[in-house]
Amino acid sequence: MKIIIAGAGEVGFHLAKLLSYESQEITLIDTNKNSLAYANDHLDIRVIKGDVTSIAILNEARINTSELFIAVTSSETTNITACVLAKELGAKQTIARISNSEFLDQTEVGFTKFGIDELISPETLAAAEIELLLNQYGFNDTYEFEDGKLTMLSLRLSRTASFVGKTVREAAQVFPELHFVPIAIQRFGTQYTIIPRGDTEFKEGDKVVFMTSKGGDEELFELSGKVKTELKNIMILGGSKIGYKTARDLCESKFKVKLIESDKEVAFECADDLPNALVINGDGRNVELLEEENITEMDAFISVTGNSETNIMSCLVAKSKGVKKTIALVENMDYYQLSQSIGIDTLINKKLLAANNIFRYIRRGEVLAMTKLSNMNAELLEFEVTSKSKITQKVIKELDFPRSAIIGGVIRNDIGIIPLGDFQIEVGDKVVVCCLPRSITKVERFFF
Repeated sequence: MKIIIAGAGEVGFHLAKLLSYESQEITLIDTNKNSLAYANDHLDIRVIKGDVTSIAILNEARINTSELFIAVTSSETTNITACVLAKELGAKQTIARISNSEFLDQTEVGFTKFGIDELISPETLAAAEIELLLNQYGFNDTYEFEDGKLTMLSLRLSRTASFVGKTVREAAQVFPELHFVPIAIQRFGTQYTIIPRGDTEFKEGDKVVFMTSKGGDEELFELSGKVKTELKNIMILGGSKIGYKTARDLCESKFKVKLIESDKEVAFECADDLPNALVINGDGRNVELLEEENITEMDAFISVTGNSETNIMSCLVAKSKGVKKTIALVENMDYYQLSQSIGIDTLINKKLLAANNIFRYIRRGEVLAMTKLSNMNAELLEFEVTSKSKITQKVIKELDFPRSAIIGGVIRNDIGIIPLGDFQIEVGDKVVVCCLPRSITKVERFFF
């Protein structure tokens, strides 16, 4: 697939890096000479220096033969303009990064009429991810398909988990009629991702990713030995776009929110716009300030300043004060790989969230959603089954499905189902598959 990326900043470079690994034909456009030089030295891609809203530059990039144009510069206006031009010049699909979340909620303006197929807001995605993590307290990673009809949840198995020491098959016999299934395992102390089979044994310390249907999260809580407690009091460090959006959404969800922002002007703006949140102007790195604001009484601490190190350290302080749930925003992908090993419940990265949303456009078949499992070498893909899909030809256990992939769930008639071997997939079903990179091509063949 020929893909043109406008913007060689953090999001653009990260996208180019991920897509180049997939052997896609990538062209990266930017006005910054140094950013392009770095990308050219580290990635197997084509780079063009110039204004992405220049018709001459777009023609130089051969926009008329491109299958996907992604505009992710720091300027929302530039991205929208570039996508409109790209569509007019022959790009098949266009995606624009925006910062104004109002565009996502609008109904009066149809951006597709202008030539923009998709709008992506990394800040909005990050805020939504944080709210989902708080609503699924006790789990380290979450992802919803079709508004929660199926939900991916991950947790690390403690000694008290009921299925530690049992194989997947044994656990299924002991706990029948459950609404979840394991779809990936990362063994403690290793970086290997295991797609579980019937003889795979659960071990203490395993990070296990489950696919759950309605009620599955409650069952997982009970069987994992965790005690579910309601999160109510939330402290947010950083009044950035993500901090503001998170505070606003959580207030609407009836959480009690304290927002700490060091910049006086930003703090006052947040206070004016967030009447239901307590906004404090101060340095959130100051432990005395955190103690004065009763951090020990907080159920969750979310650090989303523009500095990854500040976010990590402040979350570690919060954890040492007994805060149940800590979430840190990190920009450095090397930090992102550390996750729980440094004592923080969840690290989120808005570049990866944006990339996950964009990735479904390069997958073959009717891909509705896609996410990469954090710290695991695996992907979750949601396919829509058409009349041409080979997946409908046999029951699941008789399909020649790759062993490095697993069908985690099926949505039929708006109901999430955890399918077993005798289940027959039908036209119109939406199927969620977890697979290692080496099996993606084989999996896609079942759906187109």
